[in-house]
Order: sequence, then C-alpha cells, then structure tokens
Amino acid sequence: MKTNALRQLAVSAALGLAALPADAGGGAVSPDQVIAAEILSGWQTDSGSRMAALHLTLAPGWKTYWRAPGDAGIPPTFSWDGSKNLKSVRYHWPRPEVFESFGTRTVGYHDELVLPIELIPNDPTAPIALQGEMDLGVCETICMPAKLRFSADLQGTGRPDAAIKSALAAGPVPGARAGVREVRCEVGPTADGVQLTATIRMPALKGGEVALVEAGDPRIWVSDPTARRKGENLTVQADLVPARGTPLALDRSALRFTVIGSKGAVDILGCTPG
Repeated sequence: MKTNALRQLAVSAALGLAALPADAGGGAVSPDQVIAAEILSGWQTDSGSRMAALHLTLAPGWKTYWRAPGDAGIPPTFSWDGSKNLKSVRYHWPRPEVFESFGTRTVGYHDELVLPIELIPNDPTAPIALQGEMDLGVCETICMPAKLRFSADLQGTGRPDAAIKSALAAGPVPGARAGVREVRCEVGPTADGVQLTATIRMPALKGGEVALVEAGDPRIWVSDPTARRKGENLTVQADLVPARGTPLALDRSALRFTVIGSKGAVDILGCTPG
C-alpha cells in the first residue's frame, strides 16, 4: 500500500446496548451509515517517531467519546496486535466537548475527530506496518458499540499534515504552561470508596469551567465531578469507587484533571506533594 493512499478500513459493529432507530426503509442503521474512518499517514518527527492520525467522520447528529467519556459514555479502547516495528503508541487527544442531555453529562466529539497517534518504532529507519483495532461508542438518541479495523504501511519521511497539526494545536495546554501553581488534594471515606476534593490554584478559563477527573486506573469509577470557582482557586469534587471486592489504592500522582473552558483546556497531572 502506498503511503499517500492509506484509507483501508473495515468497520463492524456488535449491537445490543440499545434498540437502533429505523431508517426510512424500516431497517436498522448499519455502522457504515454512522461512521467512516481513515489513517492519515503524517510524518516522521525529529525524534524518529511517526506522527500519524486516525480520522473519524460521523453522520449528522452522531457523536463519539473522549478517553474518559462520562457516566453514560462508552470509553474507546485500542489494540495494535499484529503491527510490525511498533514499540509503543501515544495518543494526543484534542480538547473534547461536554454534552448535557437529560441531566447526564458526556464528553466527546461530534461530526468528526482527528486523533493524532504518535507511533514509536523499534527501528526508526524501517517502515511501520500498522494493524489496529478500535472499540468505541457512537451515539445519537441511542448508542451502539462499534469496532474499527485498519491497517497502513507507513514508510519514508512523509510530510506535515494540516489536519494533524490543527488537532495537535487543539489539545489541552499542560498545567505548568497554563499558570497552574498548586493542586491540593484531600480524600475522605464514603460508603463504597472515597470522595476527592482538589483545590486547583490557576487562572480562570473564559466561558465558564467544566472539570473532568481521571483516577489513573481504569478499574476505578469516577463520578461526574462538580467544579466551583472562588477567586484564583477552582475546587473540584468527585467520588471514586473501586471495582467490587477490590481495595482502593489511590495514587495521587496519577490523578489527572482536565479543565475545559469555551476557548481552551488545561491538562493537570497529579496532586502537589505534601
């Protein structure tokens, strides 16, 4: 496959989370009517990694989810089994949107998503034979899980891609660059886990602020956080609950906070020690 023609994709879906809406002919909506995808081949970076991207296009009215989708969302997962000359993958998620529906908050993207994927090869001088699968949720008035399968042969230095660069620029700003000075974390017990209260000392974002919390462990459920601003402090509160029958080992350095405003977002990793 040529580097500039990397659009091979097979899409399948396992249905069952909810009944699907009928189309005009009375049949169920099929996955290829809802989502299409392509691999953007991108370019080789100065460090030897490959900056590529997964480009998802959604049917009008449909959305998909961010890495932490909220209470009612379906978290995306990836598998790169079968790839050759691939050591690891880093995901550079653009700033997501917050959707409110019937009192439920979800986090994700509508219309399209360009997700930059930085591919770290074992040998930077050799091509990367990419074999990937992505399990994700797509939603309109109902939701369904879908599976994307894709492959690409990435060779040569490639060239900069405007869509990938735009998606990278749309990512949250690291906390240190955004003026975050302190993250004080307090934890108190609840009936089935703990309540986290984090006081983040940072400049206010324009257009109101929504805070998202990730525990650093996918087995820990995190409630929909609340956020309130008082002066230079943003207080974020959420309940954290481990899987049934497992102890809660909370690593405060692995806690991740994303604060979203109308024009930008901030990525904050870990609580201030002490």
